[in-house]
Amino acid sequence: MTRPSETEATNKAKASEDTSERQESSGEETPPELTKLRYGEVEVHRGAGGETHQLSPAGEEPMTTQVGTPIADDQNTLTAGPRGPQLLEDFVMREKIFHFDHERIPERVVHARGFGARGTFETYESLADLTCADLFQRAGEVTEVFVRFSTVAGNKGSPDLARDVRGFAVKFYTKAGNWDLVGNNIPVFFIQDATKFPDLIHAAKPEPDRGFPQAQTAHDNFWDFISLMPEAMHMVMWIMSDRAIPRSLRFMEGFGVHSFRFVDASGRSSFVKFHWKPKYGLQSVVWDEAVKINGADPDFHRRDLWNAIASGDPPEWELGVQIFDDDFADRFEFDVLDATKLIPEEQVPVRPIGRMILDQNVENFFAETEQVAFCTQNVVPGIDFTNDPLLQGRNFSYLDTQLKRLGSPNFTFLPVNAPRCPFAHFQQDGHMAMQNPKGRANYEPNSWGAEGGPREDPSRGYRSFRASVSGDKRRIRPESFADHYSQARQFYRSQTEVEQAHIASAMIFELSKVDRVEIRERVVASVVNVDEELASRVAEGLGFARVPEAMPPAVPPRDDLDESPALSIVRNGPKRFHGRRVGVLVDQGSDANMLAALVRAANDEGAEVALVGPTRGGVEDSEGNTLEIAEKLEGGPSVLFDAIALVLSEAGAKRMAMKPAARAFVSDAHNHCKFIAHDAAATELLDKAGLGPAVRDDGYCPLDEDASATTFIDACRELRHWKRKPA
Repeated sequence: MTRPSETEATNKAKASEDTSERQESSGEETPPELTKLRYGEVEVHRGAGGETHQLSPAGEEPMTTQVGTPIADDQNTLTAGPRGPQLLEDFVMREKIFHFDHERIPERVVHARGFGARGTFETYESLADLTCADLFQRAGEVTEVFVRFSTVAGNKGSPDLARDVRGFAVKFYTKAGNWDLVGNNIPVFFIQDATKFPDLIHAAKPEPDRGFPQAQTAHDNFWDFISLMPEAMHMVMWIMSDRAIPRSLRFMEGFGVHSFRFVDASGRSSFVKFHWKPKYGLQSVVWDEAVKINGADPDFHRRDLWNAIASGDPPEWELGVQIFDDDFADRFEFDVLDATKLIPEEQVPVRPIGRMILDQNVENFFAETEQVAFCTQNVVPGIDFTNDPLLQGRNFSYLDTQLKRLGSPNFTFLPVNAPRCPFAHFQQDGHMAMQNPKGRANYEPNSWGAEGGPREDPSRGYRSFRASVSGDKRRIRPESFADHYSQARQFYRSQTEVEQAHIASAMIFELSKVDRVEIRERVVASVVNVDEELASRVAEGLGFARVPEAMPPAVPPRDDLDESPALSIVRNGPKRFHGRRVGVLVDQGSDANMLAALVRAANDEGAEVALVGPTRGGVEDSEGNTLEIAEKLEGGPSVLFDAIALVLSEAGAKRMAMKPAARAFVSDAHNHCKFIAHDAAATELLDKAGLGPAVRDDGYCPLDEDASATTFIDACRELRHWKRKPA
């Protein structure tokens, strides 16, 4: 070992003296090798090599390793000398890097992109006459829940506004165990048998030879599969509708999809279908809007839900049930075990049985949203399965999936998955075992008496419904599943003209991305069985010389099914503007009184006003007040808002009229059929954007007095001015 030179020794002594002086002046103990510094409100310490340290304040617990050993230095690896090799004994560094290397678990094959929240479910009344499920026995019963919303096709990095089914999974932590109601925002599915699920997902995912497109079904593989699977056509109508591009997770329905069973204490069974109805009504975006939102904010749905909860306006849904018996099932037009079919609400009304409020954002996305494991097999006494072949297959698949994804059969011990009620069993060991039985007995039956561990309980334990089962073992679909087009036709004809136009446009867009013409032709030939007028529109949009001949159906589609208004979004709008956002374009000198009037009117409605300006700071209104700008114009396009208002001085309007982003702000809002409020000066911007007096309609609301702000917000309750669409 060599001794330091005289100069090095002198420098170290001087540094030590400087550090001592700083310690004395601050009155705090600082390690001699660190120098205290302050950057505004942030206090840090600088090491000899220039690295930054943030020390644990006095009295607070320090940073530790995973086993609790306090860490003195989280900035530097242990080395042999200041410039020497790293030492293998540095357990702090090795643990940190080891955990980092493994901090990503395999993402879900489907439903990879999700967002979760916590909340509660409150039962309205006792349902003891229908089910012995504990959470439905007492009026006012409050049950903790965790909900995860998701898309299906994209990976974790895909955008929120992809055209896709949305997962709607709810975990109820009941007193009798966890119940997972794992559903979607669409009440039917593509396939009837779970054995086709890998084929469906393989077809929908990026094509394997090229790895794209991401989070899209607009490609050959998907539509090739669909063109050869007539059973999927009902679901195709739904995903080509606006249901597949919701405005917010807060404004969409949820469905259990399958027929389940309620079983009461005597063993009597009823069929049940589950529905989630959003308190603030249904709302979707239009396709051009979705594309632009994905560019402006790919986390739009996540941010919207997080902000709603954080602002104290938690989203709420009612849980409703369709209850029916064997007699109805026998006379219903379709098989209630067919997951590609629904039961119209006009035939079996939805009975509200409780409400769910999501009022807590997660504290750690990975620990909760990413590690939550839903299994359709997780039911409680009083809720049972039917022989729906898709549901039966899911009951196998979900448990197998969670074992692979989370790496251990002990994933139920993770806090987000653990039941809130007492639990006891003889399962033991395994990777990451967190709790094991105590004592000698790890099996049953045993003769160890009271110390022998848990025992089965015939009176309180889960019992399956005693359904009679008989028949040959065969691989065959029942004939009652063969009608693939009738409900697809019913869904399409239950939509408004605007919604029908959106379905046609979506199909044209998707099929225009398909290279093989024979695939396009097969799809349109299948659509003929749904609706000839729809097939004609799609064929024309694709440039076909004629509409292909209809694909021969297994069962001729029915034409006697009544329209179901409950299937339309537009027909079931909220008639309120609560929970929505108004984007108000401002510049220097914007009228202070009008801005105040807009804020009052919006707040009275339960809506939010967000100011969009040329910069994030330095903008003043007509009274010299500094405005709090939420979005810079170029980063806050009108697609992020449900309606817009233009409050501009004459000089401000002239400046805005010269900005392409400002012209796009108003033209996009116009094209997306949004309500637009404007003061007199803002007409210059409208004119420059090509929205002169001849174009403006009664969806434009002049702001000429304080009361006009209320008139504007009242108009916004319609959400969209759809009359503008045909023009």
